[in-house]
Amino acid sequence: MAKNFTAKGKIVRRLGVNIYGNPKYDRLLERRPTPPGEHGAGRRGKPSDYSRQLTEKQKVRFCYGLSEKQFRRVFDKAKAMKGVTGHNMLVLLERRLDNMVFRLGLASTRSEARLFVRHGHFLVNGRKVDIPSYLVRAGDVIEVREKSRKIGKISEALDSVMRRGIPSWLELERDAFKGTVKSLPAREELTTPVFEEQLIVELYSK
Repeated sequence: MAKNFTAKGKIVRRLGVNIYGNPKYDRLLERRPTPPGEHGAGRRGKPSDYSRQLTEKQKVRFCYGLSEKQFRRVFDKAKAMKGVTGHNMLVLLERRLDNMVFRLGLASTRSEARLFVRHGHFLVNGRKVDIPSYLVRAGDVIEVREKSRKIGKISEALDSVMRRGIPSWLELERDAFKGTVKSLPAREELTTPVFEEQLIVELYSK
């Protein structure tokens, strides 16, 4: 995505929710629950419908690290699919290779996962894939390339992943530096953070 120079702490305070999952942002929201800026404390009135829709879109977009153009492309694809558009959109986002690398604990953050993927550190079903937006399927096996297994940050991420937890639709073989996509997630399994995707559908349907 286009480089975002806004500090993550400011984004979290502006949106009012820890979209990155890092515990330090939970502590930040406890200490400073108002939006950033001189008049932040006075900007927590009842939001308009448009404001709620826009905020929800920003939550999801920043969480997965997409530009506006990339995010709209995902939404349009979800809308063209059978089923519920909002659910389709979230599943498409979860299926991105960079997200799956993060979910499996092969990277500490989605931005780090995106960088690792671009540098060609991962194989999908035995073939190198360096496209972060690559959509994995149920049954796919994601693994760290042999020559990349000595990268310190990957080992550190694997050491800490059990504290963060791995979704039930994934299976990690920690010692083998690989994971399997057992199935695609159901909507009720996508709970961290909780999104109101219908607000995004309403926003883009205007």
